Amino acid sequence: MFKNFHPIRIQAGSSSIAGHIGGSGPPLLLLHGHPQTHMIWHKIADALTAHYTVVATDLRGYGASSKPQGQADHSTYSKRAMAADQVAVMQSLGFESFFICAHDRGARVAHRLCLDSPAAIRKAILLDIAPTLAMYEQTNRTFATAYFHWFFLIQPYPFPEKLISSDPDAYIDAVMGNRSAGMTPFTPEAQGAYRSALRSEGAVHAMCEDYRASATIDLDHDRWDRQQSRRVTCPLHVLWGRQGIVGRLFDPLREWGQVAEQVSGHALDCGHYIPEEAPDALLQEIRATLC
Repeated sequence: MFKNFHPIRIQAGSSSIAGHIGGSGPPLLLLHGHPQTHMIWHKIADALTAHYTVVATDLRGYGASSKPQGQADHSTYSKRAMAADQVAVMQSLGFESFFICAHDRGARVAHRLCLDSPAAIRKAILLDIAPTLAMYEQTNRTFATAYFHWFFLIQPYPFPEKLISSDPDAYIDAVMGNRSAGMTPFTPEAQGAYRSALRSEGAVHAMCEDYRASATIDLDHDRWDRQQSRRVTCPLHVLWGRQGIVGRLFDPLREWGQVAEQVSGHALDCGHYIPEEAPDALLQEIRATLC
């Protein structure tokens, strides 16, 4: 995995962000989701290096990146703070503007990045999410059952931390294995990376703080954007899994059209974990869109 890459670790303010870089051509930042690491891109990363300078990082709190203690207002893990990390990483590598493709939690960071640093993003692809505020406002029993972790992880410290830390593998099996494709899409190497990362010191707390921020301070930021009519201005391409929850319970194109000016996209024949369930289709989408 990542044969055409070399590892990086970059200081971004108070955070240390780890990842890999490789290839040549226009810069492309790849951001992963929960409860994973930048290893989600391993099925397409090497192919992308033929066309892009690819930067795949671990978000703050995940993988090998730093995992600071959360604060009372959860601002340490706000998507604003996590997005600022990634801008600093790309700037330190010499990229003032770049493409971005992001999945799940990483896509929420990318959404905030597009709003807070619009000059930095040329085009963006977001994978299998609707805007956070829209998803919370439209929550029903079906969504809460399928996305139980949204409501479990936001419980006050240290309750979810204690339960998950007692058996991190069981948590990964419950969250990742309970989707439409089960654990089949994940190679043994990738599964090992995700399990090892969640067992690392501070990882469970950081993950919980990520979700606590999304249910509090991130919604405040999103509501302010709505009040001020701030919208994503770069071209935005959204993809979702036909067998996933997002496409069944929400209208992704409509919801992204509420917060962005230029939106395209469609469903792919897979579930939630697009980079690992449908890598060939995603690779084609990236090549056709990010040019």
